[in-house]
Amino acid sequence: MIKITIVAGARPNFMKIAPIIHAIEASKIDGNPIDYRLVHTGQHYDKQMSGNFFAQLEIPEPDINLHAGGGSQAEQTAAIMVGFEKELLTNPTDLVLVVGDVTSTMACAITAQKLKTKVAHVEAGIRSGDWSMPEEINRLVTDSITNYFYTTSEIANQNLLKSGISEDRIIFVGNTMIDTLLKQRSRFIKPVVWDERGLVQSEYIVMTLHRPANVDEESNLRKLIETIVESSHDIPLIFPVHPRTAKIIQAIGVRAPNLILIDPLSYLEFNYLVSNAKAVITDSGGITEETTVLGIPCLTLRDNTERPETVSLGTNELIGTNPRAIPPALEKVFSGMWKKGTQIPLWDGNTSKRIVTHILTIKSVND
Repeated sequence: MIKITIVAGARPNFMKIAPIIHAIEASKIDGNPIDYRLVHTGQHYDKQMSGNFFAQLEIPEPDINLHAGGGSQAEQTAAIMVGFEKELLTNPTDLVLVVGDVTSTMACAITAQKLKTKVAHVEAGIRSGDWSMPEEINRLVTDSITNYFYTTSEIANQNLLKSGISEDRIIFVGNTMIDTLLKQRSRFIKPVVWDERGLVQSEYIVMTLHRPANVDEESNLRKLIETIVESSHDIPLIFPVHPRTAKIIQAIGVRAPNLILIDPLSYLEFNYLVSNAKAVITDSGGITEETTVLGIPCLTLRDNTERPETVSLGTNELIGTNPRAIPPALEKVFSGMWKKGTQIPLWDGNTSKRIVTHILTIKSVND
């Protein structure tokens, strides 16, 4: 029996681990000797992560919540490591599986290795090259101490090879976030704002902004939003906004009849909006993956991306953080000239099966 401890620290992590849990459960039914324990570090408090959240993803609630959120990055890292060390000492495991690039990913990888427990990293090898992003530091540290690298793209494979990782430790599997997207697509939920605002397919734009570079400087945020409004052809701009960002927007007094600020949505509601939108304007990384698979034009307000395949093969374009780049980009959308994108290799809904198949070979080698 191979025992796996799966770590998640924030809401997007659960989207990535849900299909892995489904694949493990299916493998158990097939008679394979595999089991898991789900650890939520509690890195981010999210009022939407109720029992209904886990029910939507069709996964059980975590076996334990370490409640390690709050404080500075250093305080949070320390709290996660202390809590996770106790967890591993109480519940020894054969393999710790971490996902993505949040603080929990790095902290739990370090803790596991110091307890001589092997680490597998899902989404290994992705790089933005921007060390000002905490996530980039988390990726670099995690990948420097990982045993098994589950990658989303050939670009990630090359990043790891260039850093000296041997080819036999790099397992190109695809993207578990896309597993979840494809599995849940038929279950997307129409959010309340759809009927309240009389939304029509392909006649509105979805916005998400959360990176400090875009939202913390009030004059910059004002100019970004004003430029988007001015270039929107007056169609609705649906902006699910974090309470902190909402306060900044309120303080700077940006208002427009077609700028619709709403509370954050559940996964199934948000992707209903995205899948029916004319375009998405974002500074997120994960959303660029989903828009690529859904075939929705995506304008990313960043100068770099850790997911370049969404640009080279998908529907995403990096337009930078200068507001002057927004009008010509949106004009391409409205004129129907935005690129269509193509299928990204192994983003096919079967990534988690490939991961579990490989984990079973780890056990056989160890035996």
